[in-house]
Amino acid sequence: MSIIQCYAPTNDSNDRDKEAFYEQLQATLENVHRRDLLLVMGDLNAKVGSDNMNFERVMGREGCGLQNNNEERLVEWCAFNNMIIGGTLFPNRNIQKLTWTSPNGRDQNQIDHLMVNSMWRRSLLDVRVKRGADASSDHHLVTAKVRLKLRAAGPNKYTTPIYDISRLQDPRTKKAFVLQLRNRFQALSNIDEQDNEEEDAVNQQWKQVRNIFDEASKTCLGMQKTKKKERMDYTRHVAGY
Repeated sequence: MSIIQCYAPTNDSNDRDKEAFYEQLQATLENVHRRDLLLVMGDLNAKVGSDNMNFERVMGREGCGLQNNNEERLVEWCAFNNMIIGGTLFPNRNIQKLTWTSPNGRDQNQIDHLMVNSMWRRSLLDVRVKRGADASSDHHLVTAKVRLKLRAAGPNKYTTPIYDISRLQDPRTKKAFVLQLRNRFQALSNIDEQDNEEEDAVNQQWKQVRNIFDEASKTCLGMQKTKKKERMDYTRHVAGY
């Protein structure tokens, strides 16, 4: 799961600031793995309303209020990135949708939003406002209920061997072990990783480091002999009792 928390310019801000915000938001989103459950949330200062004509894939018809200029930018950004505005999907009461109350208490709007990428739409079960939370703000707490069904991990193909490290107390064994490591790490440093993606390169390098220690340990140390557990003589204890 990846979460992007953001704050958008107000509706009265100039177009340059609004464009800069969405450019930065887009750049941040592009660093998220495409298969992650992505939640983008925060004060977007956008009143999306309940009219979802031509944007049925982006929002439902459960929004509040009248649309403003920021709504168009937000909806278009969501459409471009296959995001869905969660607060417009669920038929909650208006008091559970309106996220901001003006200082004079007269105006209320739905301007704080939570978006989810469309491939995880079914994992989003509810989005609603919790007015009882004391957040020291004129904005109310927006909560979401998300359900994830994780696949069970397969068996661990790599089991950690137990080497006889007590043999390192012998100076000759220790010297041979260090020499093995030095030679193998020298070979590793000559490997070119420029053609690999950064994440794959790190994983591959870790496997190589692990293999170096395994091979050097097998060659110089050998496996630790497991001690057999002593069996308790229950007959003696029962007779003694």
